[in-house]
Amino acid sequence: MSVQDHMQQDDRGGVARRRAAMAVLAHAAGAEIAACLEGIALPAYDNLREPESGLVMVRGRAGGDGAPFNLGEATVSRAAVRLATGEVGFGYALGRNRDKARMIALCDALVQSSAFSSVVEARVIAPLRAAHLAGQQQKAARTAATKVDFYTMVRGEG
Repeated sequence: MSVQDHMQQDDRGGVARRRAAMAVLAHAAGAEIAACLEGIALPAYDNLREPESGLVMVRGRAGGDGAPFNLGEATVSRAAVRLATGEVGFGYALGRNRDKARMIALCDALVQSSAFSSVVEARVIAPLRAAHLAGQQQKAARTAATKVDFYTMVRGEG
């Protein structure tokens, strides 16, 4: 069963919750995810796919909407886990951080679990989301501090 088939079987609210969680986890550092998971009594799980690294082709489009072209390759790590209760999680991380890919897969499975979804949301996803938003706001503030407003003075034509 492919990832897409698995997600189509999930309810629509579950798909949105998983997407939101994956967006937060993808931006977080592996050490941050590990620190958040430390305080949670994790259930037993099996590695369906051992964490591994490989290359993917990154594609672009000329002018944003033109013909696609191959931009280059990027290193990606991936993993898949299954909780003892049957939930399957998938994790992908840019770079060679296999542990991060495994932790993302574990969080994906936990988000689907009725017993752990609220705990993971409160103790992993929410703090990471808040940290990411705070980082974005700091970056925006630093950028705004260097903003230069230009204006044009128009001379009247006699």
